[in-house]
Amino acid sequence: MTIVIIKDGDAVTTTLAIAEGTLNDHASVITLTRKYQVDLEDFGLVRFEIRPREVGQHGGGDTEYAILNEPQSTLLLTFMRNTEIVRAFKKKLVREFWELVQQRNRPMTPAEQLLANAQVMVDMERRQDRIDQAVAGIERRVEDLSQTIVWDHCPQNCQSLTRIKETMLARHGLSGAVVDYVLKVWPNQPNPAGMVRNGHEEALGSQYLVWSKSHVTAAFHRFVSESTMVTATQATHPYFEGRFRLVQKARS
Repeated sequence: MTIVIIKDGDAVTTTLAIAEGTLNDHASVITLTRKYQVDLEDFGLVRFEIRPREVGQHGGGDTEYAILNEPQSTLLLTFMRNTEIVRAFKKKLVREFWELVQQRNRPMTPAEQLLANAQVMVDMERRQDRIDQAVAGIERRVEDLSQTIVWDHCPQNCQSLTRIKETMLARHGLSGAVVDYVLKVWPNQPNPAGMVRNGHEEALGSQYLVWSKSHVTAAFHRFVSESTMVTATQATHPYFEGRFRLVQKARS
């Protein structure tokens, strides 16, 4: 069984491979993935995809599975019961990731080099498009911040980034990565309301951004309303790359 594959240029594994390799039911593995998704997304966005039911298969339907990179998959294994089978699978998983890296580092043939160059061009065009959007947002924010006021204390009608992440996780199940995108990259990002001086002595006079609660609520309401539910808990958005967790389609 091949555990590690190349997908979109990245070395990844899947919850399907983890379930098979650890002799666990895939439903329990995907449940564990969702339970610890916030922790896993410290190492990147967890992507979910659908595997259609095979022709002739009796019973069941399409299978939703998660795509995980190396740190995400090894972290997920630490949340499982530490059995001999799990330990042996973890060792094999790490080895396959390492061997794949070694294989990718070997000299390429002319045909492989041509294909790689073509893929690089495609990736560069995609990255440039995202960069252009981000730069436009940053320029707008810089212009706005040039007139931003600074408070000694956070106003009651404003929220810090940390508080917004807590609110949107509770309200919509959105991860920190998605919140960062909506506030900092999304073309319709809400403008910061101002800056607050960090009162802690060790902060050395640093400042942090705060946003108006009403503007944040309106922005996320729009982002969520523009999203399309793919599964009961996974959605896509026209401007966001990949799927993300969303527990409610919209909430007023």
